[in-house]
Amino acid sequence: MTGFAILSGLGHAVFVAVGLLIYVMGTRIGRQRRHPSAAVAWVLAIVAFPYVAVPLFVLFGARKFARPLRRPRKAQQETAAAAAQPAGPPWAARLLASMELEPAVRNARVVLHADGTQALRTLLATIASAGHQLDVCTFVFGDDPVGRQVARALGECAQRGVAVRLLLDAVGSLATPGALVKTLQAQGVQVRRFMPMLHNPMRGRTNLRNHRKLVVADGERLWSGGRNLACEYFLDQPGHPAWIDLSYEVHGPLALQAAAQFEADWSTASGRLVRAALPQPLPPGPPDGPLAQWVPSGPDHADDTVHALLLAGAYHAQERIVAVTPYFVPDDALLDAWCMACRRGVRVSLLLPWRSNHRLADWARERALRELAQAGAEVWLAPGMVHAKAVLIDDDLALSGSLNLDARSLFLNYEAMTAFYGPAEVQWLSDWCERQIALARPYVPRRPSWPRDIGEGVVRAVGFQL
Repeated sequence: MTGFAILSGLGHAVFVAVGLLIYVMGTRIGRQRRHPSAAVAWVLAIVAFPYVAVPLFVLFGARKFARPLRRPRKAQQETAAAAAQPAGPPWAARLLASMELEPAVRNARVVLHADGTQALRTLLATIASAGHQLDVCTFVFGDDPVGRQVARALGECAQRGVAVRLLLDAVGSLATPGALVKTLQAQGVQVRRFMPMLHNPMRGRTNLRNHRKLVVADGERLWSGGRNLACEYFLDQPGHPAWIDLSYEVHGPLALQAAAQFEADWSTASGRLVRAALPQPLPPGPPDGPLAQWVPSGPDHADDTVHALLLAGAYHAQERIVAVTPYFVPDDALLDAWCMACRRGVRVSLLLPWRSNHRLADWARERALRELAQAGAEVWLAPGMVHAKAVLIDDDLALSGSLNLDARSLFLNYEAMTAFYGPAEVQWLSDWCERQIALARPYVPRRPSWPRDIGEGVVRAVGFQL
């Protein structure tokens, strides 16, 4: 028995060592940069529970599939020259160009939606306007009055000869009835699920979710933002008021950028990991039209694009940073940058729901909220559920879209934001934020008990970064 025990122990040690080697090689070769708490969590799990943690890492450990493009020096110089042109704040233009994102474009029209009723009306109008192609991507597709109304509109669109494609996240749409999907398919709608729970791990990771929300009609009209296709994002229900959210529509070249994004995501859902690429140069928009830029983020980009933009914005801000998000679990770098902005005189305002729809997120946010409040930030808690995502930096830049200010959205999910540079759009979002903050109450930091403090740390380190 002693010899068997020795051999068994040796085999266990070898397995742990091989598991750690797989982690190191997978992280280094695949350029899977991780934050310290996530790295420590993986290493401890592999050491303590190797027979569970190693297979989980192989299946779910990767968070990036793209690597930086190698472009000729001449192309780099042309990109730098384009970024130097007046298209929003110069620092933002240069940064986003360096991360290989398409430049800002002038559009014919931008409309931000003041409430869910307007958002639903314009969503249905966008679907009805499609003449030959309609692409829809959503995280949640509800089996409720809004979901069924959208489903009918998609079916009618397909039956009049429009090529309709619907991309559903496999996890986000778990509650979507199979009968609803089959009805859509019978009407001619093509439906794909993004990274189902059971699929070839070489074709993506189950823990990497597509959280983007967009509807593109004919590559000319874009409907996007933070709203999923379910009732709570649009309409009041008995005893359940609609969530506070943001969406918008854009008529112009930005829609082509979103269409290219959908094309890449549609291919990824079929197992081919590709990056968004415009098939041809974008047509010029009106010379004085609203200026906006498509800012995607996720495993299909080598850089954490939105995170980098928020970091740079924290150091470039002179007057204010205003942020609205349902969940606030930032990494240490972003939290430190915002605290430092407070200390150098920038007014930092953050609006969250008093209680979100995810209790773990509410636990995980407390450490960051305490630090931010102690640094001098204004933290506000809205009485109802806030699902909107927006960040304003001075009077030059406003971001809105699908990305939450937590580690999953910042580093794991496929997300998309739109950067608005036009004074009218920035002012609209600024006024909207002020109205929401006026209805909220200030956050009062309280010292936690030691069990609560430990619980917050565990949820923050494990629940939101693996």
